[in-house]
Amino acid sequence: MTITTDQLTQFRALLKNEEKSAATLNKYLRDIQRFALWLGDTPLERDAMLDYKADLMRHYAAGSVNSILAALNRFLRMIAREDCRVHRLRIQYQAYSPEEREITAQEYADLVRTARETGRARLALVLQTICATGIRVSELPAITAEAARRGVAVVRCKGKSRRVLIPTRLQKKLLRYMKQHRIAFGPVFVTRSGAPLDRSNIWREMKALCRAAGVSDKKVFPHNFRHLFARTFYRLNKDLAKLADLLGHSSINTTRIYIRTTRDDTK
Repeated sequence: MTITTDQLTQFRALLKNEEKSAATLNKYLRDIQRFALWLGDTPLERDAMLDYKADLMRHYAAGSVNSILAALNRFLRMIAREDCRVHRLRIQYQAYSPEEREITAQEYADLVRTARETGRARLALVLQTICATGIRVSELPAITAEAARRGVAVVRCKGKSRRVLIPTRLQKKLLRYMKQHRIAFGPVFVTRSGAPLDRSNIWREMKALCRAAGVSDKKVFPHNFRHLFARTFYRLNKDLAKLADLLGHSSINTTRIYIRTTRDDTK
């Protein structure tokens, strides 16, 4: 038995019915499609899954392997092939994060400055918005003209809703940007056609910016600025529960990942 197009269509419908975010839905489907490509005409059996798991471990970090296996196990449950499911890797919590992957406050400042100097005002404000609120890049559409005027954005993600306060300094920057670009309602960050910026738009712009700013492209991706917000907030407040609320986490164990210091700091 191999994976069919009908099964992929059914899986998409299932994820949509479970109200998975668009990013999660697309990610799960990509994971299944890659596995289907790897599997080819080989029968879908547990031995094949174990071989694929071993192959993933050779090419991906443990966290990425587990993320892919979560998608595959969910798919196998849907098609009633739970006999093929495999265990995810057990990962011990790391007390520190790789220094070469963590963006610093100075690098963030250099990126914002470079964005302004090279005529990328929108990107500069996107960076400031993520770093001042801690929102996910997928939640940027919640930063609307109405939210900017109120100073509060309502973010809905993963079936949950939370209110995000917009700091006064950021609020003023947003209002000024809205006035300059004649944005009276709807999302503040939009493309030329008026569609909300998506992850791929922002990713490409960030990669181009990091080269101009002299910052390693290994550090420059949207989620890393959310991590910078978390580390900065925790350093100032030492309130893990409050930080979990701000980030929209259900578990403090997830929040702990965000506040890891570098190896040198830990030493």
